[in-house]
Amino acid sequence: MNKSAPDRVAKVRAFNRLYTGVIGALDEGLVGSAYSLTEARVLYELAQEGVTEVTELRRRLDLDAGYASRLLGKLERRGLLARHRSADDGRRQVITLTETGRAEQGTIEAATVTQIGTLLERLSEHDQHRLLAAMRLITTLVGGDGGGDEGEGDPTLVLRPPRPGDYGWVIQRHGELYAREYAWDSTFEALVARIVADFVDNHQPAREAAWIAESGGRPVGCVFCVSGSDEKTAKLRLLLVDPTARGRGIGKRLVTECLTFARAHGYTAMELWTNDVLTAARRIYQQAGFELTEREPHHSFGQDLVGEIWRRTL
Repeated sequence: MNKSAPDRVAKVRAFNRLYTGVIGALDEGLVGSAYSLTEARVLYELAQEGVTEVTELRRRLDLDAGYASRLLGKLERRGLLARHRSADDGRRQVITLTETGRAEQGTIEAATVTQIGTLLERLSEHDQHRLLAAMRLITTLVGGDGGGDEGEGDPTLVLRPPRPGDYGWVIQRHGELYAREYAWDSTFEALVARIVADFVDNHQPAREAAWIAESGGRPVGCVFCVSGSDEKTAKLRLLLVDPTARGRGIGKRLVTECLTFARAHGYTAMELWTNDVLTAARRIYQQAGFELTEREPHHSFGQDLVGEIWRRTL
């Protein structure tokens, strides 16, 4: 363990204590019912599957054989489930919910939905998306698949115009990522700030636009379309995709949106300036039909770079 590990372990444990308290996992009965968390989970699994083998239920819930036997016996004595031999293999035991068991599970389910709904109602729409995105990230990092509901595994991507606060995010994220990934200094962040300020101060809606890529209620990318070297040429600027959202085609979608806007607003060509070290962005531009037209070495942002101009007709 490195020296920071104990502190990180403590933070994970603190989160676990917080969340188990929020959902009432340590209460005598889950959501005010007469059933423990494990008992309620057994009823839930049986309700989803209909008929389940004991060995499969144990595997799914990671239950010890002895504990599982006592737990199932307790629920059976309450009249909530029935155990019998499998028709396909007499050595295997299967479980089904009784009518009473289904009714009890339905009551627990309704109370759980109400409990979670009440929790979400305390949060704004934006914070609900942030919460779900954080849960999705935790699920993915600890070995899950992000959930099975619509949009959970691969949250719906929204391309939208910037809102107040987004312009600051564009500047900050460019500064952070280019410093971390390419060791560019703060003069690059200053350049981005000037580009953004010029866009805001002199915005011409009929000629210019910007998009924020939003996923799970948070910004994960951006691109700007502004006037270029002549009145028929548009310029693509400030394409960025956050590392947490890379590999999902977001950069391609942002560039496509930019091209579509330029074409619809009377431009006949589009150009952009980039640097040869930005290999992922260059690949996106090439796939979108841009061609490299100029290259020139320069020293900027604390680095020796090769600037490039790419262009395509619309």
